[in-house]
Amino acid sequence: MLLPPTKVMNEDKTIDDWRIRIDEIDLELVRLFNERTTCAIEIGHIKKRLGLEIYSPSREAQVIANVTGANHGPMDHEAIKRLFERVIDEARRIERIHADQREAKDVDRQAMIEQQIDR
Repeated sequence: MLLPPTKVMNEDKTIDDWRIRIDEIDLELVRLFNERTTCAIEIGHIKKRLGLEIYSPSREAQVIANVTGANHGPMDHEAIKRLFERVIDEARRIERIHADQREAKDVDRQAMIEQQIDR
């Protein structure tokens, strides 16, 4: 398959040049994954306060539709879907951990207040 002129690989670059670029992209992905997860944690706190479930199948379907719709390759839609299913799974796991930690802190805080009142 021929790539359009804007996507033709630069023949002057070496394997090391391409690996350096991949390493740079990987670092940016880590930064973006962590930024995305921070947003998910905040959403998890809001869901907890509102009594909502962490798992939201309709929202997850919306995210998958959004990212596969924005995909123009060279990765196919199934690959993008699988990657984001994993990203979503990990974000949901971390949301739960942080929501549980916050709940435990709230319980501890409430117990301390009750102890002070009892004195």
